[in-house]
Amino acid sequence: MTIVKSRALRSVYLILGIFFLGLAFVGIAMPLIPTVGPVLLAAFFFSKSSERFDQWLVQNRLFGGIVRDWRAGLGFTTRAKAIAIAAIIVTFTISVVFVIDLTVIRIGLIALALSLVVYIAQLPTKRLVPTPA
Repeated sequence: MTIVKSRALRSVYLILGIFFLGLAFVGIAMPLIPTVGPVLLAAFFFSKSSERFDQWLVQNRLFGGIVRDWRAGLGFTTRAKAIAIAAIIVTFTISVVFVIDLTVIRIGLIALALSLVVYIAQLPTKRLVPTPA
């Protein structure tokens, strides 16, 4: 973890970290809003701005496992990947079919959704270790 030297940039990173962490909490309550992405962004910004916030997030019972697994290169569970891909498909489909009228923007959103799905699918898949009975 490398804390940025500039006080102004650290403040911006801290504010962004808090914003994305808030978004992650919203994602817990609202099923179609992602949680993992904002948590990882918050972890990145906290790691650059505040050792205290970074440690708090890493040790947090809700989000700490996600951050620790990501930093260790373990990836995500198959379930987490499936939920993320399903959320992308549902939200982008709603946007493309019901919200956006311009064809160019629709094509751009479809390309973005496909890119996100491919990216998530190629991320490492965390192997679950069976717990002894």
